[in-house]
Amino acid sequence: MRIDWWTLGLQAINLLVLVWILSRFLFRPIARIVAERQAAADRILEEARAAKDKAEAAGQEAKLAADEAAAARSGMIAAATREADKEKETLLAAARAEAGRLRDMAHKEAERIRADEAARAGDWASRLAVDIAARLFERLPQDARIAGFIDGLADGLRQLPENTRGEFGADGEAIALKAPRALSAEEEGAIRTALSKALGRDATLAVTVDPGLIAGLEIETRHAAVHNSFRNDLDRIAATLTRDRNGNG
Repeated sequence: MRIDWWTLGLQAINLLVLVWILSRFLFRPIARIVAERQAAADRILEEARAAKDKAEAAGQEAKLAADEAAAARSGMIAAATREADKEKETLLAAARAEAGRLRDMAHKEAERIRADEAARAGDWASRLAVDIAARLFERLPQDARIAGFIDGLADGLRQLPENTRGEFGADGEAIALKAPRALSAEEEGAIRTALSKALGRDATLAVTVDPGLIAGLEIETRHAAVHNSFRNDLDRIAATLTRDRNGNG
């Protein structure tokens, strides 16, 4: 076999030219494009990683913010609960105090009502007792209603201080005498004699009738009086009963 070196050399030259042309106009642009695409891909991946890191950081921040908000909310709820419990206790204490005050007021009012009822019942009983006694005393003989009180009237006059006693019948003025009925001449004379002895001077009388005395006699001036009547005794008894009852209450 014979080799044609010229043909082989030309083919080699053609191959070298083809390789140069391909590397010049095909491989280099393709490599550059590939490099650019690789750089773009790397840049996109880097941006994606940065975005991912940023998203993760934002997620962490959001989680921290949510945790802080939850903690703050829990604290606010706990504080509100404590405040509500405190306010509830305050309101309950106030309600208990008010209920106690109202209960005390009710007890006091009930006691006052009972005391008032007891006082009214006692007053009624006292008046009834006095009225019964007065009615019984009205059965006394007519002369006993006067004669039995003359000496007591004179004794009461003697017991007054001298300057007070001197007001009765001073300067010849008649002594104002009250009697439960009209006096007979004998009764008026006996009274005048007893009063004159008590005063140490003659006395004149100005008699007025007051059936309310029931029995007895009374004399008085503008500044002094001597009561020796059954009405006065009944009034003192009723006053004593009322005072004793109020003192015991």
